[in-house]
Amino acid sequence: MIEICFVCTGNTCRSVMAERIARKKAKLRKIKDIKFSSCGLFAKKENINQNAKKILKDLGYDARDRKSVKLGKIKPTTLYVAVTDNHKERILTKKCLSFKDLYGEVPDPYGQTEEVYLKTARMIEKNIDILLDKIENMRGNL
Repeated sequence: MIEICFVCTGNTCRSVMAERIARKKAKLRKIKDIKFSSCGLFAKKENINQNAKKILKDLGYDARDRKSVKLGKIKPTTLYVAVTDNHKERILTKKCLSFKDLYGEVPDPYGQTEEVYLKTARMIEKNIDILLDKIENMRGNL
């Protein structure tokens, strides 16, 4: 089982969107042995952002409410995927990469329009596609 945890600032927009997008994309690819989660460096048990929920729902992803989760103790078996390099620098493990290492960093949409959240979701989708491609390619070479 591979465990992947997406990390952003508050775990109300980008990282929770990434978790839910990744979960559905992995299911569509019939990848069953990956567990996805998300957290925030400064999460305060807030609900998922309403614009994030709407865009997730509009795109066919899980849009249920959920309280944000603060990054706790680093698990040595988990791969952490930071939304930005700034987040990556704060995660104290070698098992961490950022979206910049994949397709590109995703700016914080917090407080912006639905259109910005849609662009955010599309950027996250591209990062997730590349991440899942890399996982599948590595397995093919084993």
